[in-house]
Amino acid sequence: MDSMRGQGGIQMLLTAEQEAQQIVSAARNVKMTRLRQAKEEAEMEVANYRSHLEAEYKKTLSETSGSSDSTEKRLEIETDEKIQRLKKAASEVSPDVIAMLMKHITTIKT
Repeated sequence: MDSMRGQGGIQMLLTAEQEAQQIVSAARNVKMTRLRQAKEEAEMEVANYRSHLEAEYKKTLSETSGSSDSTEKRLEIETDEKIQRLKKAASEVSPDVIAMLMKHITTIKT
């Protein structure tokens, strides 16, 4: 009878060990699944954050380049105005300069 009880005890221990292995295996599977899920969530957050930063960068870039376009147009207008003023000033002084040159050329010093 002791041998029967010994074999029954061994059988119970083997069964308990198998159940423990199944529990541990299931826990590992759950852990691995959760780790994969956490990795996917982290990758998605990184992708969202990256796209957010890229959108901000593009917005800033477009705002900055837009102001350089307006600055370029403003400088072109100012340059054209200065050219027109110089042409006007030259045309006003031109007859006097021609008269002065003609006087110096035609005057003979003895």
